[in-house]
Amino acid sequence: MIAHHVLFWLKADTTSAQKTAFRKSLETLQNIDVVKTFHLGTPADISRAVVDTTYTFSLLLIFDDMAGHDEYQVHPLHKAFLDEFKVYFERVVIYDAQ
Repeated sequence: MIAHHVLFWLKADTTSAQKTAFRKSLETLQNIDVVKTFHLGTPADISRAVVDTTYTFSLLLIFDDMAGHDEYQVHPLHKAFLDEFKVYFERVVIYDAQ
């Protein structure tokens, strides 16, 4: 199993409509057949010193194996998301775990 956790910080001038479009595009990624578990969220209202709530969106995908992860990386839906929405990225951090 491979967990692929992506945290997105969008640029400060990103509008509500752009954030909605960004979210909808991320939601299409759950239609990629190698994605076994999909979770898209925003920071929870938790106030603890060790919890980072500064990001805009969190995307967690689970794959059966590294082959699934690798297939996802080149999938047309993933590439289309990146092509259209990378202009909104202020920062992106990815954690991959097995």
